[in-house]
Amino acid sequence: MPELPEVEALAGFLTEHLLGRTVERVLPAAVSVLKTYDPPPSALEGRTVTAVRRHGKFLDLATDDGPHLVFHLARAGWLRWRESLPETPPAPGKGPLALRVRLVGGEGFDLTEAGTRKRLAVYCVREPSEVPGIARLGPDPLAPGFTLEAFTGLLRGERRQIKGVLRDQSVIAGIGNAYSDEILHAARMSPFKLAATLTDAEAAGLYEALETTLREAVERSRGHAAAELKGEKKTGLRVHGRTGEPCPVCGDTIREVSFSDSSLQYCPTCQTGGKPLADRRLSRLLK
Repeated sequence: MPELPEVEALAGFLTEHLLGRTVERVLPAAVSVLKTYDPPPSALEGRTVTAVRRHGKFLDLATDDGPHLVFHLARAGWLRWRESLPETPPAPGKGPLALRVRLVGGEGFDLTEAGTRKRLAVYCVREPSEVPGIARLGPDPLAPGFTLEAFTGLLRGERRQIKGVLRDQSVIAGIGNAYSDEILHAARMSPFKLAATLTDAEAAGLYEALETTLREAVERSRGHAAAELKGEKKTGLRVHGRTGEPCPVCGDTIREVSFSDSSLQYCPTCQTGGKPLADRRLSRLLK
């Protein structure tokens, strides 16, 4: 799933390619992708793109005196830039194509989604705040006001495991499964630790790890074309998606805890005092 650093890089890429350009056609290819109907996507046609912004993991294309095109790529969605798009509308329901945006001049992009779980979401709205997911977002960790004091205030009274808190978009916007693993590894903290039990020193260390991990990932992603961002993200990850590999810090074997539809990765030596965490799904299989 694209998270804050990749979506930030996509916003920069689209700013370079879309700003000042006129939308010629907006062509949905999958009925399920559109989550709003008023205004219709056709209301964007003939309008100039005036800004591209990121809200958490959402991308927001603003047009002159017109609606916004907002989309969330979900787990398997992606944006594919094309120097030349066909003038004929795409056939609905064929392949991974979900929506096509064609600019005057023939350039544009496709939103695609692999797999059978169709969660990619597109909204055509008068204001981004009309999108429920944006309205629920917590503070952005790259914003100037996201201080250590603000961060510790978010953790106060949280009885949930810190992994879940970091991933909760209503608490902090933009962090998902991959970067929460990376942040906790950098902070040398167990993903199962209860947020409310963090000492002042632990909270400060976690805040520093969060800021450093995200800002370094943004810098690595900056300037890359959309097609390169997935590969760049994978090469920059130290523990997420690297089960069985040696930890780059201590050399211990990276372990995994599996859930119904996801998994987390961690280093026992760096994060849990050398003790493997219980993997309940694996335990059930071994019985």
